[in-house]
Amino acid sequence: MAKWVYLFKEGNAQMRNLLGGKGANLAEMTGLGLPVPQGFTITTEACTQYYEDGQEINDEIMGQINEYIGKMEEITGKKFGDAENPLLVSVRSGARASMPGMMDTILNLGLNETVVNAIAEKSGNPRWAWDCYRRFIQMYSDVVMEVGKKYFEELIDAMKEKKGVKQDVELTAEDLKELANQFKAEYKEKIGADFPDDPKEQLMGAIKAVFRSWDNPRANVYRRDNDIPYSWGTAVNVQSMAFGNMGDDCGTGVAFTRDPATGEKGLFGEFLTNAQGEDVVAGVRTPMHISEMGEKFPEAFEEFNKVCKILEDHYRDMQDMEFTVEHGKLYMLQTRNGKRTAQAALKIACDLVDEGMRTEEEAVAMIDPRNLDTLLHPQFDAAALKAATPAGKGLGASPGAACGRIVFTAEDAEKWDERGEKVVLVRLETSPEDITGMKVAQGILTVRGGMTSHAAVVARGMGTCCVSGCGDIAMDEANKKFTLAGKEYHEGDWISIDGTTGNIYDGQIPTADAKIAGEFGRVMAWADKFRTLKVRTNADTPADAKKARELGAEGIGLCRTEHMFFEEDRIAAFREMICSDTAEEREAALEKILPYQQGDFEKLYEALEGCPVTIRFLDPPLHEFVPTEEADIEKLAEAQGKSVETIKNIIASLHEFNPMMGHRGCRLAVTYPEIAKMQTRAVIRAAINVKKAHADWNVKPEIMIPLVCEEKELKFVKKVVVETADAEIAAAGIDLKYEVGTMIEIPRAALTADAIAKDADFFCFGTNDLTQMTYGFSRDDAGKFLNAYYDKKILENDPFAKLDQTGVGKLMELAIKLGKPVNPNLHVGICGEHGGDPSSVEFCHKIGLDYVSCSPFRVPIARLAAAQAAIRSGDEK
Repeated sequence: MAKWVYLFKEGNAQMRNLLGGKGANLAEMTGLGLPVPQGFTITTEACTQYYEDGQEINDEIMGQINEYIGKMEEITGKKFGDAENPLLVSVRSGARASMPGMMDTILNLGLNETVVNAIAEKSGNPRWAWDCYRRFIQMYSDVVMEVGKKYFEELIDAMKEKKGVKQDVELTAEDLKELANQFKAEYKEKIGADFPDDPKEQLMGAIKAVFRSWDNPRANVYRRDNDIPYSWGTAVNVQSMAFGNMGDDCGTGVAFTRDPATGEKGLFGEFLTNAQGEDVVAGVRTPMHISEMGEKFPEAFEEFNKVCKILEDHYRDMQDMEFTVEHGKLYMLQTRNGKRTAQAALKIACDLVDEGMRTEEEAVAMIDPRNLDTLLHPQFDAAALKAATPAGKGLGASPGAACGRIVFTAEDAEKWDERGEKVVLVRLETSPEDITGMKVAQGILTVRGGMTSHAAVVARGMGTCCVSGCGDIAMDEANKKFTLAGKEYHEGDWISIDGTTGNIYDGQIPTADAKIAGEFGRVMAWADKFRTLKVRTNADTPADAKKARELGAEGIGLCRTEHMFFEEDRIAAFREMICSDTAEEREAALEKILPYQQGDFEKLYEALEGCPVTIRFLDPPLHEFVPTEEADIEKLAEAQGKSVETIKNIIASLHEFNPMMGHRGCRLAVTYPEIAKMQTRAVIRAAINVKKAHADWNVKPEIMIPLVCEEKELKFVKKVVVETADAEIAAAGIDLKYEVGTMIEIPRAALTADAIAKDADFFCFGTNDLTQMTYGFSRDDAGKFLNAYYDKKILENDPFAKLDQTGVGKLMELAIKLGKPVNPNLHVGICGEHGGDPSSVEFCHKIGLDYVSCSPFRVPIARLAAAQAAIRSGDEK
């Protein structure tokens, strides 16, 4: 028979997967001989079983729970429902990964009127007894029966007003007894049945509620944000109560062994006298600083300090603890490794190494790479943020905080910026021609699009805050206004957006610039010592490349050349090329762009100082470059010596039903080889000039042909590239090496990688498109149905944000297995957005990629994730 329930003294910290974090730590503290109120843990497997059994607790699990109630009664010497010596318990959830505030807690379970009268008489403290009962009714109604808290809070407020008092603690025993009866009447009215008196019935209801809370909306969102699988389930901890609300010699508190905001060593926390734990966490009353506990309860405080030292030395990490003092005696209710800011995480890791408690490897392994994001971007002032209520929520697509005046077009963003105004660009969705406005905006907010939409990808590259896909916005672009949460916003109104959480706020919230502390460099140096995976960046401009180099990038894994065509002086020539009738006309137009492209590439090579640079040839379909405004169409017609009608016909002919699978990528080079020739000349001439200027640098261009699905396609385009490049090198009389490779972003390319590898010097996985093509999802439209897929448990994550290792990952593995034997020198990387996602980086390490490439501000995240992957798999260098 399976074991579903464990006493605290039967477990230990290693049993986290089975007992959950809270249960495993309670067991560990019991083993250390610390003062822990005893109890038992129902395992995470019982939760999974509960869902498999159609949300019922089966007889076997029920039998074991009843058996362990008996064991708990023996340990405590108290009995459930007993008038002489009643057992009262708390019921708390505890998943294996810490999920603060995601799940619900019930205190004082086991009370009914008989028990309340008994404990009131026994303790000589009827006020405490009735206070416990009214709290229990309120929590049980809210958590188990889902009667909202507000009904009970309204009754408390009415009672305080009636009695002319301000604080709950000023209510008398009689007041609280009257409240408890009002609560029970409210319960009966809402539920249609009496409040349960039988403690065992109460306990089963509470256990089911904790299991149910594993699937509540806020837990599901938290799990998705923190990569916690649904299949893990939560454990339930049933613990005998320690009472902090029995009078002024009692209290409750929450404390950290180091400051969770800064990492400074020393006790940090809060304490409330005559209160229960929920009061501190819920912020109902203003607590005192933990140090004041020393004056009120000197003995308990001295013991608490000893316990803190024992726990931090034992876990070798900063601890977050909850405790209660009952009549001057200390009880420990929980401990866990504390949540901390990125700044604190780095300081604590370094301090633990300096204190001899952790090795460098362990220090690198204990920092969550995703946290580093916050170090590199502006953040909102914490106090102002706490006081603000979000007006709406989209997807946190690019981290940081932005506050500015609303503008609706890229042109307006530039105009307002020139006047010295800070702006937030609000669009239905962004497109490549918005790039100039996106550059000057503090932040970008879009109504449509997901985590890998154009706005999200470009914003991450620039390190600009972006919230995408806020479908609650009713947009009226023509009249430069939108409605959100019942308020109409116009151009020039202030708005604040948080690209980490996706929250949108009305008005101004002050922001503070990012601060990178000294510990950042130290931790990164350790990470670089252990990782074997190289980290490059996706960068299209010298400024991005320079920023990425500062953040530790070892090369460019993706330079998207199309982004270089959108500047005013170039787009005109490119549009001429599109509207040309003959190859000669096209070549003449491309000739005008060549010097610009060459200049861009020279600056990139200069910024990279001899590190590898991968340049992807033109990828988007041509319709993305043509004008949409009447004035621009007229200008183009005049330049081309054609009628406006003719130009409009050309534009109409470029329209595609499915552009993502249309005339783009290498298909453009097959149709118009002159584009590939011009780009090759620009790449090679730039490399020749930089090599001449810096003879000691290893300048070796990597030319990447996008969207290949057939070996003959690559052969054709490569021939054009090689003939052009070799002619340029011969004419310059210089020795220059270069490589021609391809992106693997179509499933067929992965399936025929052995044939493609014969002509490729390298593979680079474009996992954004590979994910689109493998799933058949359009990444710009997937937001419309992904939430339904999360709710129905069809998907747990956005496959565009976190690499699908089962399907897309299998194609990647196959491509490497097929390609490497054919070409042993083949080097392989990834340049999709997944290159900066920690779990995807770990997968890339596992399947043997040479490098990952990600947007500049995600480079430190990838460096740390690569080091952790190497440490975990035992192959650090």
